[in-house]
Amino acid sequence: MSKRSSHRVAAIVDEGSNPFELGVAAELFGLRRPELPVPWYEFTVCAPAPRVRMHRGAFTLSATGLEAVEDADTVIVPNRPDPEAGASAAVLEAVRGAAERGARLVSLCTGAFTLAEAGVLDGRRATTHWRWAEVFRARHPRVDLRPEVLFVDEGDVLTAAGSAAALDLCLYLVERDHGAEVAASVSRRLVFSGRRDGGQRQFIEAPVPAVADPSLRPVLEWARERAAGPLSVADLARRAGVGRATLHRRFRAELGTTPLEWLTAERVRLACRLIERGERGAERIAHLSGLGTGANLRIQMRRRTGLTPTAYRSRFGPLQGQVPGPAE
Repeated sequence: MSKRSSHRVAAIVDEGSNPFELGVAAELFGLRRPELPVPWYEFTVCAPAPRVRMHRGAFTLSATGLEAVEDADTVIVPNRPDPEAGASAAVLEAVRGAAERGARLVSLCTGAFTLAEAGVLDGRRATTHWRWAEVFRARHPRVDLRPEVLFVDEGDVLTAAGSAAALDLCLYLVERDHGAEVAASVSRRLVFSGRRDGGQRQFIEAPVPAVADPSLRPVLEWARERAAGPLSVADLARRAGVGRATLHRRFRAELGTTPLEWLTAERVRLACRLIERGERGAERIAHLSGLGTGANLRIQMRRRTGLTPTAYRSRFGPLQGQVPGPAE
């Protein structure tokens, strides 16, 4: 039977906090686990007010005061549904106090904004949800933001990306505190993979960037319609009516990449859509997406999504229960 732990975890919630991240923290650190041969955590939910309304008024939560932060070994800061809205002064003061006495600080999803506003991320690596990466960089330029990863461990300060990455980071903390075997046991209880392949980049939507040069837009649209075929950079240059060097300069200036890199990225995106729709077989997907061979498909998908075609299918493909296709 697990013993009572001396490691205290305080999860701060504030007005409008998202209940999902709080639920993850409560599940990982607050649920009693008598089957484990290690002392578990003492978990407390605290807030700057006795009653806090959660995101969109889904429910009102009763919590203890922020004085619980003063004795916590690990402090989980509140996420911010509107990252551009500042955190409350009381929360920021509590976070700074915890940092000064050496508590472990953890942010989940947009909670990185709270840590950054408290000043504890300056000069450190951190991550947050990819959707808010540019806003974060503009507001907190002294933070080394890494939006392509699921979480970042800076020793006493750890940050997770999107909401589901809260599970990744919290399981990682369990492993750091109690070892891989205990973390694996908790992961099995959650029916969740404790080691996800790839990084946050695999979930990022890649919208078509705004193109200031009007001469490029029709070329891009034309090329997307033909990406599955034998299309080359020379073909794009001829369509644009310019030389390859000029086309290269325009792509660099407007899109920040080369014509070949852009075309390959479009083909990988097409391959991903084919897998999501249920297309099977690496060679066939490579042919239909313009990537040529199964080997190139694997290389390019791994490079741009962090996943092999098989791993991508298991994560984003149609629901299971279908007959397996050719090996990928």
